[in-house]
Amino acid sequence: MILEVIATCVEDAVIAEANGADRLELITAMTEGGLTPGIGLVQQVTRAVKIPVNVMVRPHSRSFVYGKADLQTMVAEVQAIRRTKATGIVIGMLTANHTIDEAALKKVLSAASGLDVTFHRAFDELEDQIAGIRTLQQYPQISRVLTSGGPRPAPDAIPEIGELVQEAARGTSLRILAGHGLTLDTVEDVIMQTGVDEVHFGSAVRLGGSGLAPIDPERLKTLADRLHKNG
Repeated sequence: MILEVIATCVEDAVIAEANGADRLELITAMTEGGLTPGIGLVQQVTRAVKIPVNVMVRPHSRSFVYGKADLQTMVAEVQAIRRTKATGIVIGMLTANHTIDEAALKKVLSAASGLDVTFHRAFDELEDQIAGIRTLQQYPQISRVLTSGGPRPAPDAIPEIGELVQEAARGTSLRILAGHGLTLDTVEDVIMQTGVDEVHFGSAVRLGGSGLAPIDPERLKTLADRLHKNG
């Protein structure tokens, strides 16, 4: 079981690694769903930890529909991230009709050679998620999809996530990374019923469950020990 934890600063990253996180998603602006962190932060975090660091590439929080200038910004960010020790990037782009924007996706992927790629929760705004999985399966650079199976929290969308896991497993190595609304009390049930082998945690492993608070080492270690004990 892979446990991915959101980090927003060097302190987060170090605490997360020390308490059982297997991979980091590095972002800024957690309360806006995550935006691209400064390149200085990317450099410092990737020097401070040994676990994989995947960096959010999202230029603004207005929507997941991006214009020419947005895409130029994203490509420039990816090029800068490639010059650090980061393992990968986290991206997502949609059309105004709530389908995956393949033209935009190709432009960003072309700049991301050698990087691990996660398609983020823009996926949960798709009209047809099964069609979305089939689209993403055509891009071997994309390793996983972060999703809660739609707009609801993951524990409320177990059938949908299970269906996505089955679809993703058909003929490709694409994986489903379950996230949004998972808690220490619900995560094991979600794993058991859906078959996911990667989970994503943000505010639920922070003090008071607040996205603006530091990571709670005890809470994270309890979660990590439980997940890794069960595989």
